[in-house]
Amino acid sequence: MGAKTALLALADGDIRPVLATGARSTQAEAEELVRRVFPGYSTESIGEGSLFEHEYPPDDIAYATALPGVELLSDRRLARDLPSELPVHLRKLGAGRRIIMHGMHSVVDWLGFAVWEDGELVRSLSLSPDDGIVENIGQPYDFELPYWAGDHPVEPIPGWPNQRPYPLPFHPLELGELALRALFGFVIEGYPDPNDIDTGSVPLHGFRVTDPAGHEQAAREAARARTLAMMGPPRMFRMGPDGTMQETTLDNP
Repeated sequence: MGAKTALLALADGDIRPVLATGARSTQAEAEELVRRVFPGYSTESIGEGSLFEHEYPPDDIAYATALPGVELLSDRRLARDLPSELPVHLRKLGAGRRIIMHGMHSVVDWLGFAVWEDGELVRSLSLSPDDGIVENIGQPYDFELPYWAGDHPVEPIPGWPNQRPYPLPFHPLELGELALRALFGFVIEGYPDPNDIDTGSVPLHGFRVTDPAGHEQAAREAARARTLAMMGPPRMFRMGPDGTMQETTLDNP
């Protein structure tokens, strides 16, 4: 799986019918939304794109559209380990509306999503195999129930030795795709549904959005340096004669 998302929607109801129209907001409307989401940040237009291309933009890049009934923005800073801790100013922006946050990261098999209805948090979930269930607030949606019931366990990967049982009752990205379809109307991987929206037909405006003081960028680089320092040396494997994966090195291929 290679799915990644970092999405936030402020909506008057179901966002899917609005996005399915392929309506285009003006650049000024989208920029005004970005400035409200990131007050005090420097904002520069970088052109246009689509939801198909930009569910998870690079650092310091945001894509947005502001339509009647739906405001949608993608930005990595929106994908939070604790979805319920969405900043207060964003919850105020969505006052009286539906707020939906969805984040996935395939490198660490992380899923996080949350939904507020008229200011009340009704569901928040965050989990990954490394950290376990970080947050689980509210009643699971119907599409979640078979996963919590154990109907979709993660099977061992054929050929890999010494595999431990997967630490969660299901794969977060599998549930993440269902949450993405239920809440936003599309999936990134898996079989498309006839009712899924065409993300390539959802136009977005792109912006470079940066902390003018540079504190955010410095903190991000420091976090990356800490992660690299914690990583061990790379390991290599190859398929053995018996069909299992065997560790190897450059000196002993």
